[in-house]
Amino acid sequence: MITRRGFLRFIGGSVLSVAAFSAYAAGIEPMLLTHVKRYALTPPHWPDGLKLRIVALADIHACRPWMTPERIASLVEDANALQPDVIVLLGDYIAGMPLVTGPVTPSQWASALSDLKAPLGVLSILGNHDWWADGFAQRAGAGPTVARKALE
Repeated sequence: MITRRGFLRFIGGSVLSVAAFSAYAAGIEPMLLTHVKRYALTPPHWPDGLKLRIVALADIHACRPWMTPERIASLVEDANALQPDVIVLLGDYIAGMPLVTGPVTPSQWASALSDLKAPLGVLSILGNHDWWADGFAQRAGAGPTVARKALE
């Protein structure tokens, strides 16, 4: 049987855990964990001396206050400064948390992303949030989604 003290410790620990997770999710991850990670890969049978620089941007989750159009534009500048040969956008442009965050419209984030430049092109795919946030595409069971229309 649980004692009163044990119950209060459990409740206190739960409250502290939720507070710590919330602080991480709302402050640390969106604001501090945006970084450049470099990898040097040599695929099998890759020609010697042939270089290919790829920039991958993933999980933008455009929303206020964390991923505003201005912040996306700053990330675009950083990506272009790396002088990539090709840029890949890996989906999840839409935040999907309308009760917690402020809106950033697809035209706003797409406008910021439209400044990405690479000689071999900018390629994009949709993520799960891009489908989840589009009720019409879900009901129809097919696209194009709002995110896809914004990217075209």
